[in-house]
Amino acid sequence: MGVFVFLPLVLPLSAWPIARLAEQHLHPRLATRLLTAVAGVMALCSTVCLGLLMVVGTAQLPGNPLPDGWSDPEVRAAVPYDEVAGRAAIPVLLAVAVVCGRTLWRHGRVRRRAHRALTGLPGKEVVVLPDEEPYAYALPGRTRDRIVVTTALLAGLRPAERRALFAHERAHLAARHHRFLLVSQLAARANPFLGPLRTAVSYTTERWADEEAARAVGDRRVVARAIGKAALVSRGTPVPTLAGFALPGPVPRRVAALLRPAPAPRSWPSMFTAVGLAAWAAAAGTAASAMSSANSAVTMVLILRAATPL
Repeated sequence: MGVFVFLPLVLPLSAWPIARLAEQHLHPRLATRLLTAVAGVMALCSTVCLGLLMVVGTAQLPGNPLPDGWSDPEVRAAVPYDEVAGRAAIPVLLAVAVVCGRTLWRHGRVRRRAHRALTGLPGKEVVVLPDEEPYAYALPGRTRDRIVVTTALLAGLRPAERRALFAHERAHLAARHHRFLLVSQLAARANPFLGPLRTAVSYTTERWADEEAARAVGDRRVVARAIGKAALVSRGTPVPTLAGFALPGPVPRRVAALLRPAPAPRSWPSMFTAVGLAAWAAAAGTAASAMSSANSAVTMVLILRAATPL
């Protein structure tokens, strides 16, 4: 196991280049899926790493609930460990559990409150609220998805721009973008080094919906105008894991992308480009992180299982 158990904690740094390059050069659909997969796998591996450090590093501490055989000197010699790292892993793991649990709880609470607020209203896909605050967002549900928009936002848009707004929100719901956003949020909570990937996923999901809206409306400039107008007055969405029409952030980049030709979809970027090299580096880092954590876990399980009396 040795020093390799620490690798998943720092290997997310290898994914930083792809975070910016993917959102600039890859199709938003591919970029979202790639970045979310990398973030999720690396976050899981770093959490496994912390668990291994805690179990192995604290086996000899008094009062630990582990089997006595795990603290045997022969076992300690076979499984490299560090008591300082083991003790430090305990509060870190607790912090990861707390912040991830809080993110899940807040996400679920906001969704439940939003659905309860719509109780009694007509069961249509689009719900227009008589509110002076301009906002719009996609609200996924177990049995029914809905689009929530206020009269204040609709009043500032022309008919064609309203169609762009609804097409944008439908794209969020059809592709289940809230899941990508939630996974990237949890990954960044589990390992702060994955923060750039969370930011990139927030952008690429919006770009993905922008492209779908442009295809549905048939006019990229109309979508660009609608986004620009909404961004000037909108206050975003009630929680970062819900997708909205004009989230605070790089709106000018979204508008500029819509004023250019549609991006060409690719299955995987060429290795002989900057984005290709970054993508392969991120994939290699993810694979190394997964193999390192898996190897360390299997090694620990086999040795400690042999040391545990039946």
